[in-house]
Amino acid sequence: MQNAQLTEAEINSQAAQLTDWHLQETGLVRRFKFSDFSLAFKFMQQVAILAEQANHHPEWFNVYNKVDITLTTHEYHGVSQRDFDLANAINGIELGMQ
Repeated sequence: MQNAQLTEAEINSQAAQLTDWHLQETGLVRRFKFSDFSLAFKFMQQVAILAEQANHHPEWFNVYNKVDITLTTHEYHGVSQRDFDLANAINGIELGMQ
């Protein structure tokens, strides 16, 4: 994952193409919902491994079957290419669990 700072136009363009993620002030945000806690936790484990490999860690919150994720690049005080790359990879994890 490259850590490229993006222009506002690049951010908006990539955000428009990213399934189910929303661009907010704090970064890219998405809620994942699973049938139970075990699946939500399994998802989080897989995301944790991916995030560790990428050295880019999400801000997240879990209650029972829901996992809220925010991706942001603190050094840029916003969204970078790494956030979009990780969001796409996380979407792939979710697809693999269905």
